[in-house]
Amino acid sequence: MPSSPEDTTESTDPLDSLVLHTTDNGVSWITLNRPEAMNAVTWDQRERVIALLAGASADPAVRAVVLTATGRGFCAGADLRGAPATGAPSTGDRVPGDRVPGDVARTIRLGAQRLIAAVLDCEKPVIAAVNGTAAGIGAHLAFACDLVLAAESAKFIEVFVRRGLVPDGGGAYLLPRLIGPQRAKELMFFGDSLAAREAERLGLVNRVVPDEELTATARAWAQRLADGPTRAIALTKQLVNSSLDSDRATAFAAEAMAQEINMTTQDANEGVASFVERRTPKYRGL
Repeated sequence: MPSSPEDTTESTDPLDSLVLHTTDNGVSWITLNRPEAMNAVTWDQRERVIALLAGASADPAVRAVVLTATGRGFCAGADLRGAPATGAPSTGDRVPGDRVPGDVARTIRLGAQRLIAAVLDCEKPVIAAVNGTAAGIGAHLAFACDLVLAAESAKFIEVFVRRGLVPDGGGAYLLPRLIGPQRAKELMFFGDSLAAREAERLGLVNRVVPDEELTATARAWAQRLADGPTRAIALTKQLVNSSLDSDRATAFAAEAMAQEINMTTQDANEGVASFVERRTPKYRGL
């Protein structure tokens, strides 16, 4: 995926083949790679993505993240075959399938919710490049990202109701905040397939592009973010994500504190200096 191998770092661990990872010009590319299963996410994949997002937050060389997939599907949901009952490796003596109260809630809390939280809490901006079907937790994985690009062939499905299930992975939290409660209920009550253009019209997608232009567009957007003031963008993300859960006084206080913190960064000083000197700023992410 990266265009210049000499500027790229790649994982060589064969265990990482189901989640491809490269870092190219300050952009971390995380690619789900189970095309034969429409990238239904496994326990191992989920943990790998969570770890890569945490690593992106901690690595000053990473200044933006792109989350995408191979094949015809972005993510067809969770692949529960072979997944531990509690969402973590089992060490007990219980018979497989012998569920007790608390198991389901624990599975959701330690599994799908951790994955969505990892995207929301990542300190770098995350772009979803949705190359195909995004269903169930796959749709929520895309909607949790800061910016969503979709190929024309992509579609989004709140598939839970088709299986008699309640939406999980933060869906009932994310969708009303993105499109309002009535639209969210329509999608979740009926479980209809939503084409990329309609998702764009509703506000779930920032931009729809021809399939063959998805990677290039994602690369261009990610590079703009990677060239920007990284800490200012991180603080902006934090403010926006928390705004709908805050009253005005709390939001205003958080805004003032974010600006206070940001003004200690080198990039803020560079931004002000470049304005005064009438030149293009050169941000370093510091």
